[in-house]
Amino acid sequence: MTTTGRTALRLRRLLITLVTFACVGTATACAGGDDRARVVVTTNILGDITREIVGDQADVTVLMKPNADPHSFGLSAVQAAELEQADLVVHNGLGLEENVLRHVEAARESGVATFEAGAAVDPLTFRAHDDGGPEDGAGQPDPHFWTDPDRVRKAAALIADQVVEHVAGVDEKTVRANADRYDGQLADLTTWMETTFDRIPEERRALVTNHHVFGYLADRFGFRVIGAVVPSGTTLASPSSSDLRSLTEAMRDAGVRTVFADSSQPKRLAEVLRKELGGRVRVVELYSESLTEQGKGAATYLQMMRANTTAMTDGLTGD
Repeated sequence: MTTTGRTALRLRRLLITLVTFACVGTATACAGGDDRARVVVTTNILGDITREIVGDQADVTVLMKPNADPHSFGLSAVQAAELEQADLVVHNGLGLEENVLRHVEAARESGVATFEAGAAVDPLTFRAHDDGGPEDGAGQPDPHFWTDPDRVRKAAALIADQVVEHVAGVDEKTVRANADRYDGQLADLTTWMETTFDRIPEERRALVTNHHVFGYLADRFGFRVIGAVVPSGTTLASPSSSDLRSLTEAMRDAGVRTVFADSSQPKRLAEVLRKELGGRVRVVELYSESLTEQGKGAATYLQMMRANTTAMTDGLTGD
């Protein structure tokens, strides 16, 4: 970043801080007035990944709280202002953060560097799944790329590039070393997932979830996606009675006995599906779209993926 660019960024930060202070009237609103470089990240999954790469080289602010739904969480006035005070904004994109993307766009238009991770990792598209019925959003980009750790490796490397290019004052060698270390951990994760999933017989590699979130995992590790209780890539959609009827028929045909439901979302719909099938279906909780607080099972991306892999394997191999 040039000296002129850094000066403009400082001026923009000062102006936004003053406006935020006047509108919100809290001491918190002026926390962004210093010159320390900052990266703002929309989702907590990407926030954890970004923190691993940035380390102590800059402040990393994560907008989405633990256990939140990325499709529905919104921003306070202070958080919206933080986006426009950033050196770099990292967001998932592809429609995931449905209530936040307009704020990201506003930051971009004000001159802040932004990086859309989902669009940069060869995104898949939603499709009509094995139940043969229509799917909301079929043919649209699937934003849930993090369920494939190999795509996360690519995203992490690109985030490192963005940090080096746009965040003033960071030490490039340190950032690259952090990225290399984390890349090794992600490679180990992929190997461990492959070995663990090998325990699941081919005929049982069939997924039914609350909504379509594991397409990348299915593509990478050889699963069939039978369908979802909510036939959509967003939790904001609702199923019809015909959707549930089509899904129960597909589950009977495929011999599926396990439904995976997000631990941060109500499981009522999955429970309804279990009743439709006479109670012969188990509902297994996964951490699909949000990390948890520390000590709650999935405080980091690596913990989340290992917990999910274990739960999926147990759920599909148990009787």
